[in-house]
Amino acid sequence: MPLEPFGVSKPLTLGVELELQLVSLSDFDLVDASPDMLDLLSRRKFPGNVVPEITESMIEISTDVHTNHAELLAQLREIRDTLVHAGDMLNVGVCGGGTHPFQNWSERKIFSKPRFKEVSTLYGYLAKQFTIFGQHVHVGCSSGDVALRLLHSLNRYVPHFIALSASSPYVQGRDTLFNSARLNSVFAFPLSGRAPFLLTWEEFQSEYFAKMEHTGIVKSMKDFYWDIRPKPEFGTIELRVCDTPLTVERAAALACYLQALCCYLLEGMEAPPREEDYLVYNYNRFQACRFGLDGTVVHPQTHEAKTLREDILGTLERIAPFAAALGAEQALEHVRKTAQAGSDASYLRDKRAQCGSTEGMVNEAVLRFRENFEMA
Repeated sequence: MPLEPFGVSKPLTLGVELELQLVSLSDFDLVDASPDMLDLLSRRKFPGNVVPEITESMIEISTDVHTNHAELLAQLREIRDTLVHAGDMLNVGVCGGGTHPFQNWSERKIFSKPRFKEVSTLYGYLAKQFTIFGQHVHVGCSSGDVALRLLHSLNRYVPHFIALSASSPYVQGRDTLFNSARLNSVFAFPLSGRAPFLLTWEEFQSEYFAKMEHTGIVKSMKDFYWDIRPKPEFGTIELRVCDTPLTVERAAALACYLQALCCYLLEGMEAPPREEDYLVYNYNRFQACRFGLDGTVVHPQTHEAKTLREDILGTLERIAPFAAALGAEQALEHVRKTAQAGSDASYLRDKRAQCGSTEGMVNEAVLRFRENFEMA
């Protein structure tokens, strides 16, 4: 099937998707509760959308389309409250975090949905190991050409979002020494990584997608697990590198940091992207995954090296006027505090040390997600 035309979307509008963990409140392991959770939520008004994910111990929520931080955060909080209330009725905890710290992937159950069954058949055990949890952010673009230019202009900022959202230091009961170990599971898929360096939608459609489709490897954009990918059916680009944060407040702040960055880039405030910018891409991305905000990144055009913390704080200063125009000052202040104080990965390590167990750490993550929960 040919790639569909790039849809019409209002520039810089936002949508957020969060993959969330469902955990038992007795032992804090993952629990196969998504069928019961989805059934319960289908019988009440849900402020957004909720769907299953590949295994039954996860769900994915998505917001409506928003234009500013205040309305996005308000809906995410309403979604959070609805989920927590439903979880309380089922004795199930809901929480963020990019990985569950001690779950055994072989015990996971694939959700009964044709696409998930196809993915499981194709990728084998990787499908169950894909019980990882990410935040995806959609940004509206006026055309496919704009989407591709923006996608590649963002390449040097991808490590910012990895480091700021990092919340997956533990896997299979062990500290991986990574701040975002989740992305190591994503990288195992053959169609992960970055999009090809094409800057017009016509070229992308005819010179890349049509040829890939002809090979039989892909059928739609869903088959690509790129760090950022175009979504023609929505008229957006989709950033996919973020771990799911522990709070919806951080999720909203990250989304609006991206929105302000996109506004800044669309105004031509930086040199156009070049294919050679990607020479340092994998190195910078690794630094963000492994060391988080303390990682060192190399600017793709000036070759200047900085810590991610320094680079983020400098970027916040440059984009402040654009954030103000979008009503995103509060979001950028949240990002600034995160860059200075540390990510959710640091928080989880601190809680693990305080609690003395990974089970206690998961309990803290459940409590963190429900902070300021208001009973419906």
